[in-house]
Amino acid sequence: MRTPALAAAAVLLALCQPALAEDATFGVRMLTPEAAQKAANAALAACRKAGYQVAVAVVDRSGVAQAMIRDRFAGPHTPGVATDKAWTALSFRTDTTELAKATQPGQPSSGLRSMPRVAAFGGGLMIQGGGTLFGAIGVSGAPSGDADDACAKAGIAAIQVDLEM
Repeated sequence: MRTPALAAAAVLLALCQPALAEDATFGVRMLTPEAAQKAANAALAACRKAGYQVAVAVVDRSGVAQAMIRDRFAGPHTPGVATDKAWTALSFRTDTTELAKATQPGQPSSGLRSMPRVAAFGGGLMIQGGGTLFGAIGVSGAPSGDADDACAKAGIAAIQVDLEM
């Protein structure tokens, strides 16, 4: 009587092994360099159309810079600031305009502003699609955070359909 029970237990154990191995890894969808560059170029074009000289950076889902472009007359600080805005949006999983509000002096999260690389002002937006966080885009050089945000939104719009597929 034990033989059929042991055989059944062995079969169940064998069937469970692949599930255990699958749980040890997972798949991720990543932005291609072409998509990151397309978003950066579209954001730059939107800012140019509005008369702004800016830098645009796109970071991947790990916060590593994937694309960067600086217009010819954008300030020398703008590439670093754009990259930090993108990194901040990704790292804190919130757009930097929202982070700016949440980290005002006197707020519980105000200490975040003193952390290295944190750019708590407008211009950094998460790049999301189909339920996945792909990375973030940062724009620096327009006359306000709202203007930087508008250009960043144009960059995301240029690749949104591709992300949803």
